[in-house]
Amino acid sequence: MPPRTLRRAVSVGLATALLTATVASPAHARPEDRPVTAAATAAVFPIADDLARQLAVSLADPATRRALVAATATGPADLLGVRFPAAGPAGLRDANQRILAAKGLPAATGSVLRVRLAHPDMRAALARGVAPVVAATPTDDAPTTVTGYDRTGATVRFDPARVPTRPVLLVEVDTRRALTAGLTLMRSELARRGITDSATAARNAVTATAGYWATKINAVRLNDDMEPWIKGDAEIYSLVAGFGPDGKATVDLVQMPYLNNDGTSYYPNQLLVHFNGYKYNLADVVMMEDDGDTNYQALVQAIVGALLVIVDGGVYQPLVSAILDAIPSSWYTDDPDYVDSWYTLSTASSGRLNGAAGNGWLDVSPYFVQPL
Repeated sequence: MPPRTLRRAVSVGLATALLTATVASPAHARPEDRPVTAAATAAVFPIADDLARQLAVSLADPATRRALVAATATGPADLLGVRFPAAGPAGLRDANQRILAAKGLPAATGSVLRVRLAHPDMRAALARGVAPVVAATPTDDAPTTVTGYDRTGATVRFDPARVPTRPVLLVEVDTRRALTAGLTLMRSELARRGITDSATAARNAVTATAGYWATKINAVRLNDDMEPWIKGDAEIYSLVAGFGPDGKATVDLVQMPYLNNDGTSYYPNQLLVHFNGYKYNLADVVMMEDDGDTNYQALVQAIVGALLVIVDGGVYQPLVSAILDAIPSSWYTDDPDYVDSWYTLSTASSGRLNGAAGNGWLDVSPYFVQPL
């Protein structure tokens, strides 16, 4: 997983030092002048933790235990799709709806609850019939302990730094499915509030006689850190921000589903910035992660509240600080998590670009999108 423990004060301080000498300060409202945005309405973890306890108690029934072990034999399973017998846990659908509400997602999103074996090394013990413990995946980036439940409902605690020999089943949010739904919601809200999608505008502008320049990610790597065994793959996305042709701030939301682990280089050949949708030949990138607790409705409201007050002064102004300042400080301790940021990418950007927070790098090159 990529590092998620950096705080906004560190990231903004690094970015400010980098830019002070060369780029004008962004013209956005100061925090005390900006309207207060919505915060997350509820936390995901308590809901998942309560469900983990209920699920653990239900494993006292052999048929329920067999159903859950079979469902997780080859990987994560949709918890609402597990074929439990009559003795299966109650309240699964209610818990799913409460988690959707906590994440600011529509009730029609469907199931975002899943269950998985915490580590492949536990599979042998599970096959031998060792009774599993059930825990909820913590959203805290640095848990001091992992709390699970056995089939009597008793609490069992584990060291997050050491993989236990006893099998552990994890109840958690399917962050990939939630992220896809969340980005769809955010795009809709950004468009409704007049913050245009420059990537779509650029693609629509491609005709039989003209293409446009874009920035392509050839390779990307995030720095190594010591993640607990309980964590799963990261779900990374980027906010690509600039000024549209009308001079208003614009944000593209770019999902990066391949970027699962830190300390690993990926070679996606993914287009990140579509320059035909911008007024200036410059754009900024803020990379984020959803680790479970992101409330997308609150996040998009915070971003909209910040970007709507930015004034185009006729010279490009970086938007990274405006976006980071808009997000409540408390969200940087869990989710949504700031990963890193890159300032002033242009059509000429090429080669290795280190993030402003020193948390990773992008290897990029110009790419000409051919006309249709």
